[in-house]
Amino acid sequence: MKSRTIIGTGIALIAALSIVAGLRAQEPGSGTLTFKTIFTFNNPFGGPSAALVQGTDGNLYGTTAAGGAEYEGTVFRITPQGQLATLYTFAFDGVDGSDPLAPLILGTDGNFYGTTYLGGANHNICQGATCGTVFKVTPDGELTTLYSFCSQAGCADGVGPSGLVQGTNGNFYGTTSLGASTSCTDGCGTVFKITPSGVLTTLYEFTVTGGWSPSSLAGLVEGTDGNFYGTTGEGGTGTGRACYGGCGTVFKITPQGVLTTLHNFTGTGAEGYGPGGTLIQGADGDFYGTTGLGGSSKTCGYYGCGTVFKVTPEGAFATLAGLNEAIASEPRDGLVQARDGNFYGTGDFGGACNCGAVFEVTPEGALIQLHSFNNSSGGYFPSEGLLQATNGGFYGDTFYSTPGYGAVFALSTGLGPFVSSVPTRGKAGIPVKILGNALTGATGVTFNGVAAAFTVESSTYITTTVPEGATTGPIEVTLPSGTLSSNVPFRVLP
Repeated sequence: MKSRTIIGTGIALIAALSIVAGLRAQEPGSGTLTFKTIFTFNNPFGGPSAALVQGTDGNLYGTTAAGGAEYEGTVFRITPQGQLATLYTFAFDGVDGSDPLAPLILGTDGNFYGTTYLGGANHNICQGATCGTVFKVTPDGELTTLYSFCSQAGCADGVGPSGLVQGTNGNFYGTTSLGASTSCTDGCGTVFKITPSGVLTTLYEFTVTGGWSPSSLAGLVEGTDGNFYGTTGEGGTGTGRACYGGCGTVFKITPQGVLTTLHNFTGTGAEGYGPGGTLIQGADGDFYGTTGLGGSSKTCGYYGCGTVFKVTPEGAFATLAGLNEAIASEPRDGLVQARDGNFYGTGDFGGACNCGAVFEVTPEGALIQLHSFNNSSGGYFPSEGLLQATNGGFYGDTFYSTPGYGAVFALSTGLGPFVSSVPTRGKAGIPVKILGNALTGATGVTFNGVAAAFTVESSTYITTTVPEGATTGPIEVTLPSGTLSSNVPFRVLP
């Protein structure tokens, strides 16, 4: 539901917060804050459905949950300047699935991997056709369906998959929001592993007595300890406010399928509930995420405005910031940690017309509004999360737009360019792709100071291998114009 009544927000509070937000672009070293809508979708029900991902060509890739020739969704490519091309169109009742809700990921082979929430080869036997698939798609749009869910009796393999993460072993890991355990009406969901060739193994089945129903938008993240971390939107022991079926959990699961609940959301006090987006592991080793509901603010009514939280790998939990309707509220997706160490995200609602906003929060919990959307022009309701591209700018999309059916936007906060790697961890000798901009003419690549052999494939893409003797630290690329460092340290595994 894309509407909410503003309740009990003091005019003085809004004015004060607006002044703070307005000062963001004037802070020392922050640079100039600029915002631009770079593309507006005009296909009915064809707006973007998930956060964008950068490819080796420097372009951005994403999906629409509907749209296309049969309104079943598409895969698209868009340049940072806003030139869009549809790469693949999903078909009604097609074995390749439909409604790709979760973000794509860039695999170590340079292809993209994702899931569809509906459809697939077994769509006729899934309740409400909620089956889904796992697929691979090349940068040119050639799609291969790797797995169709509900291939097992009683949908024991789960249905309704979320986004994927590629582990250091090369396999992909994810969750399903439904299916498997019969202790929930439509199944409680699963954690699964799937090989690049499409062999799926169910690692864990959620039950109604614990956390259950991971969000279809929230995937897993692999921690530096080799375990995977995620959230469930329901279940657990918390019963505060209106989360009668449990308020959700944060969990850790080993690659072998041993699950530990790290935190049960209570839905009381300042703590939020109903975590949604994928967690990220911060530079300090802790995990950060958002809840769509709860928190201390009363400006969003009974259910609350949501929060930003952090949790250690051992389960120590803290609410970092409470969101409110003046700055941003009810985030549905996770965060990104930028090169400045701060976290950036979007709220579905909040801001000047309650149409959503982009916010920044420091590791200490200071919350700032960067942009407030409106429904008179461009996009609004930014419910899909952010990407920081290697040019330093942020890119995101919105669920609606005026005119049209969603939009892609660019936001610059003055942060400079950097390089990123795929993967971000591994042993000496493994191949690594380095993504960046203006890489032509590179004269050196180092892993925490240890030189590596490399090949400049294009202006946006370098191939290399982790050199012997390298230790955990930044990747640096030396260019005629200076040196670019990676946005996160590359972790060298033993």
